[in-house]
Amino acid sequence: MPIDQHLLLAFLLTTTVAMITPGPDMLFILGCGMRSGPRAGLLATAGVATSEAVHVAVAAAGLAALFAAVPVAFTAVRIVGAAYLIYLGVQMIRHRNDAVDDGPAGAAMSGRKAYLTGLTTNLLNPKMVTFTIAFLPQFVVPEHGRVWLQFAVLGAILIVLEFIVDGTVGLLSGRIGGWLRSRRTARRRIDTATGGIFIGLGVRLALLR
Repeated sequence: MPIDQHLLLAFLLTTTVAMITPGPDMLFILGCGMRSGPRAGLLATAGVATSEAVHVAVAAAGLAALFAAVPVAFTAVRIVGAAYLIYLGVQMIRHRNDAVDDGPAGAAMSGRKAYLTGLTTNLLNPKMVTFTIAFLPQFVVPEHGRVWLQFAVLGAILIVLEFIVDGTVGLLSGRIGGWLRSRRTARRRIDTATGGIFIGLGVRLALLR
């Protein structure tokens, strides 16, 4: 395994908590499933996951080459990324009481449209690009070698978790939709926990190594 075992556990924990937090992607998939059925929800998940694969591939290729050419760039990216994670954590906690919409309303959409919409909206989302560049390098250790392989493993785990969590939302969208609408207290607690984890991870990664 090319990835540090402790960092891998931290990655799995942080990514899982982040995935189960209701956000734009989950609510889009939820809306597709509620309006157009489980197939549309699953294809919407596939579209989002495809865009994430593209983001990870671009980040892996660009950052791996940068780290090899300019070793000090890794430290710079790590510190900036850690600061961004802390910022995200603070924002999650600050806005934990904000209302969460139930996703896009409107007529049912075809599976093809659900896939393409999930793909294009997430592919063109600058926040997703920033998050990928800030998040993944925190769990890469250049000293272990094969930086591109470390990115590939982390990216594969990210995409698998995307399918497991958001795919479940797409398939069970009716019940989950009702839960998300009614359990605002649970959502606030999830946001607070996720924010705390992001802040803690950012501080730890900024100070260590």
